[in-house]
Amino acid sequence: MGRKSSTFLSPLFTLDPASADPLYHQLYGAIRDAILDGRIAKGTQLPSSRMLSTELSVSRNTVVNAYEQLLAEGYLEGEAGSGTYVTLRLPDESLRAVRSPSGVPAAIPDPPRLSRQGQALQRYATTHTLSRNEPRPFRPGVPAVDEFPFRLWERMVAQQWRKHPWPMLTYGPAEGYQPLRVAIADYLRMARAVRCDWRQVILVSGSQQAIDLTARVLLDPGDGVWMEEPGYRGARDSLLAAGLDLAPVPVDDEGLSVRAGRAMAPEARLAYVTPSHQFPSGVTMSVARRMELLRWAAETGSWILEDDYDSEYRYVSRPLSALQGLDESGRVIYAGTFSKVLFPSLRLGYLVAPPALVDVFTAARAIADRHSPMVDQAVLAEFMKEGHFGRHIRRMRTLYQERRDTLVEVLTRELGGLLELSPAAAGMHLVGWLPPGIDDRAASRCALEAGVEAQAISAYCLAEPARRGLMLGYAGYSSAALKRAAGQLAQALAGLSAAAPPVTPEPL
Repeated sequence: MGRKSSTFLSPLFTLDPASADPLYHQLYGAIRDAILDGRIAKGTQLPSSRMLSTELSVSRNTVVNAYEQLLAEGYLEGEAGSGTYVTLRLPDESLRAVRSPSGVPAAIPDPPRLSRQGQALQRYATTHTLSRNEPRPFRPGVPAVDEFPFRLWERMVAQQWRKHPWPMLTYGPAEGYQPLRVAIADYLRMARAVRCDWRQVILVSGSQQAIDLTARVLLDPGDGVWMEEPGYRGARDSLLAAGLDLAPVPVDDEGLSVRAGRAMAPEARLAYVTPSHQFPSGVTMSVARRMELLRWAAETGSWILEDDYDSEYRYVSRPLSALQGLDESGRVIYAGTFSKVLFPSLRLGYLVAPPALVDVFTAARAIADRHSPMVDQAVLAEFMKEGHFGRHIRRMRTLYQERRDTLVEVLTRELGGLLELSPAAAGMHLVGWLPPGIDDRAASRCALEAGVEAQAISAYCLAEPARRGLMLGYAGYSSAALKRAAGQLAQALAGLSAAAPPVTPEPL
């Protein structure tokens, strides 16, 4: 194909001096689109920068910058002493094949072709589309962020920056900032009876990442997992998305039933448990059941993932010892988070790996996203070292107990005939069990229409729930807000008929 000359380009496009988009970038985009749409043919010689700048009434630098960008991206070719041309190396149809007639890029086919892993992730994506509106009672898992010591934290952040922490601004160790790992290990040994060296502590982006890493490091698609029923949806969906075969093992008044697990999935490779404060039922796993679970893991060579998400908040005694502290065979991976005790957007958590797994978990952490923000880790290390962490937990424990007592009192008065409250010796939420015949999903929808967020227990089940109820978070809401919300919930539930037939669970 021979060369052609194009003396005038101005009829092909217009430039807008009032636009926030720089003129050179407007010109670059207009010429590029004209080439891709075939309005400027391959091999066409463009006007000189001086000529085009006069034609468009813009500075010559504007044209030079646009041409240089097009040359760098391969749309144009420059020949010394000859001029600037549209490259001949574009495909015959240029890129029009991927554009619609209107010039708008063609849409991705609906639905797009996904990998098996992508299909699994898409299936459970809605579970993790968290509401961005301000939390309303009784959304669970919300700490009292308004009571966080903002000024103190602000001062400590400023102190870190005043140190000119250049090491904090480069890549850090995947396993985390050493002083923070030491502080966490010291805290876990004292407060949770976890048996660990600081080298076993690996910093992660919350307990959700700890679950994901555990699945990828220890399990293959198709492996069996014991999942508490009802159980934490974040863990359930993460494990399902990893292609694992989940067995919904029932939880009774002693915790996860090991006997039922052995019968349902004898070849399971992992058990996911929340023994200190079962989510969502609130049951504490008995010592006998803990020992039975540890024996199962030791006998079968299976693993236990202990999610210790809010054990700091226990109101009738000191926080219970962790299951990991009883482990003699190195089969427990212990996970914790600062989301509930500080604030969720901090995105810092930790796992304690058995010594033999530290290196592989560290490698998996590095591959996932290298490491958590180093400055935040340094601030938190000082926050713990100076005793502020312990004082904040003690203060929140007192506050949450007051809010729990308020909620129990008002719910008993307003909804005594419709809700049976579970024991609430720990945690940040209650469970209100509904009478037989009342569907908890319908109750949850009615509550939402009334302005409160009471999640259905059946949403945390893989199978038909043995009992239906509502989760009622209280930690992040004032006593006045809880009283108002209890009245709204009472009105919402009043219209539900106890004779209404239960609704079958929605498909997962």
